[in-house]
Amino acid sequence: MFWRKTREAIGRFHPVHQRLTLERTVSASAPPGEWANVLASLSRHETTVRRRKWRMPPRATEVLVPLIQALSEDTGPGGTIGVTADFRGPKAGDKTGPKNDLPVSGRVRKLTQWFVVDPWLRVRAELTDGSVVEIQVTDRIRHRRISKVTPRGKHKIKTKKKAVQRIEARRTLAKGATARRPATAPPGWVGLRIKNGRRTTLVATGKLPQVPGQDDQFRAILTVVTELFRWTPPQTSGRTA
Repeated sequence: MFWRKTREAIGRFHPVHQRLTLERTVSASAPPGEWANVLASLSRHETTVRRRKWRMPPRATEVLVPLIQALSEDTGPGGTIGVTADFRGPKAGDKTGPKNDLPVSGRVRKLTQWFVVDPWLRVRAELTDGSVVEIQVTDRIRHRRISKVTPRGKHKIKTKKKAVQRIEARRTLAKGATARRPATAPPGWVGLRIKNGRRTTLVATGKLPQVPGQDDQFRAILTVVTELFRWTPPQTSGRTA
């Protein structure tokens, strides 16, 4: 049987690692100690798995792994880190919305538009200072299929797509903790709003005009999350920022 040894090796991975390898998705909540076991299992992946279809998605190794490592340092005793990740990519059928025909004029005979929405990462962590951090990253891709007639009467079909990414980070402060405006403004692409209630909640939102490359993705997420910690006094903020 082909790749029998590789399949057996995958069977010895941590269950979360197995799901990421075979299904490209995972939903799990565990304390930092258990996530350390997951990361230890993931560290053996490249030396064990050679087949392309079972390679670890870049977003798993370059975004999810360092994010779990950073949050684990600040997760309180008895706290957990919850992760829902979908690394199947935007071509997964259930992420594509309905196709709609838009009004046309001139030489354009038909214009069809549809959107692909890919909420590929959700993370929740209970921190040492009593606050709770939640992160969500969503890619939104607009597709257009344009059918038009050239001046010479030829029919041509052209496709276009435009992608944007939304990063939202939410921090619910410990009971009694308050927010304080920092001395400097955030980056222009990051906004923040405050919700006052029984517990103060800070919501930072970043919208990028295109989906970042793998090298920049973790940095973009960290920039948005950091803004949550700039609005609290040093004694109430965790080390994640």
